[in-house]
Amino acid sequence: MNKSMNRREFLAAAAAAGAALVAGPHYGAAAAPATTGRPNLLFIMSDQQSFDMLGCYGNDQIVTPNIDKAAAAGVRFTHCISNSPVCTPYRGLLMSSMHPLYTGAISNDFRMLASADATLGKGKYFGEVLRDAGYRMGYVGKWHLYGGDRVRPIPAGPYRLGFDGTFLSNNCTLLFDKERAYYWDEQGKKQLYGDWEPYGQARQAMKFLDQNDDRPFALFVAWHPPHNWGGENGYAAPEDLLKLYDPAKLKLRPSVEDTPQIRQMYQGHMAMCSSLDKAFGWIMDKLAEKGLAENTVVVYTSDHGDCLLSRGWRGHKGCPQDEACRVPLIIRYPGKLAPRASDLLVGALDLMPTLLGTMGLPVPETCQGRDLSPAIAEGRDDAVEELPLWLLAGNWRGVYTRRYTYAFTVEGARKGKTMPRNFELRNCLYDRQADPRELNNLFESPGHRDLRDRLHERTMDWMRRLGDGCLTYETIADTALEPAELAISRRGRLAQEGDGKLKGRPIDILKTTREQSSSQNRTVRERKVRS
Repeated sequence: MNKSMNRREFLAAAAAAGAALVAGPHYGAAAAPATTGRPNLLFIMSDQQSFDMLGCYGNDQIVTPNIDKAAAAGVRFTHCISNSPVCTPYRGLLMSSMHPLYTGAISNDFRMLASADATLGKGKYFGEVLRDAGYRMGYVGKWHLYGGDRVRPIPAGPYRLGFDGTFLSNNCTLLFDKERAYYWDEQGKKQLYGDWEPYGQARQAMKFLDQNDDRPFALFVAWHPPHNWGGENGYAAPEDLLKLYDPAKLKLRPSVEDTPQIRQMYQGHMAMCSSLDKAFGWIMDKLAEKGLAENTVVVYTSDHGDCLLSRGWRGHKGCPQDEACRVPLIIRYPGKLAPRASDLLVGALDLMPTLLGTMGLPVPETCQGRDLSPAIAEGRDDAVEELPLWLLAGNWRGVYTRRYTYAFTVEGARKGKTMPRNFELRNCLYDRQADPRELNNLFESPGHRDLRDRLHERTMDWMRRLGDGCLTYETIADTALEPAELAISRRGRLAQEGDGKLKGRPIDILKTTREQSSSQNRTVRERKVRS
């Protein structure tokens, strides 16, 4: 009773502070007949939003009514995993359904290879499949796949990966406030939004819908928040949304230290999530206004989570724990997918083939992820047993099963530049059934040694299938980056001064290097035998 009363009081306060936000969306009914034929795609993703930062995922203190309503009308996945939980690696997986060793999206600010250089034969990226199927293409927001210097536009051509239509991006920035938030227009000129960044991007998305309602379209909207940003306190948001959350009353994750600083982080993070919900509602209203809601596959997800200093982890992401790896995923497709909560295991690697399958489009043979659209349509939530986890730049690999999360540090990795803190958290084993908040690390438990060994072998099976030889990040970067880019990277200046260019496909370069090394070793041995 008290919990229910607190919830009502909270929502009442939220309504008073931001009536327009809490009022909810109007996209339940279309204002005009729905477009028939091939479905549209509206793919919306946030940056650094864990699965537990939406009301529809059980968070009873966060205000996200628009996304919650979409979840109630679609399929909400309880186990969506960012296989490689950092910005550029995730985006590379989304656009290719290929391990980073094939595309070059190894770490932040590495340049993803154009498809002609990254695939074999007929393989194509997500945007290219949609474009070549006749879709009008639109991309709004964060890109972070061009590599190197973040403050520059993405040139038209192969490095837009098939998004040859509307392309309004700021690549990668931490300027979200209305005084500084910007984007690059089609002429490569920097333009200020003059508003909170997600609101400006929502208006760009709505304009795209106004201009492209007469044939199938694919629109991707990539927000930066609730990523921690360059505000005074690290996390900030519009003042009206900050007022929705009293830091002193917030419930924190049990794995985090309770301090005023942490509470302020939670307040700002949640307020940013609410700002995305507000912008999401605008876009969904426009979709309904145009009569497109019934024939559009709507996706909401995030690239990875935010640890918010859980377990003292100061990298915010990039670790195997749920706060970093487990993200929201909602797919709404009226009349085709019955609304429900799904326990199906879905990875970022699977999104491209699954959405193409849902839309009735061909899946490129180069996709390493699975087309899960039949399992989703048929309600077969047990169709996937496990998902691979890895972070090349973090020097760890792992596996996520229905019950367990396991990860280990690769052989030869050392504490240093790529792993300065929390080294031990990359070695983990959690029983999420018994310990849903992952508070008890069983990695060193003698009673779980056999389980750990089994999960290790399953991890290695995945790495073999993906072509990942579990080399250290230093070995991969030293071998694959152009020499000048490697020098910039070692100085920690790639995001400011570099281009992020690779010599070619890392998996090919590494193979050639190993073969040359093996040949040289054989030659040395033969010389010793002859002498």
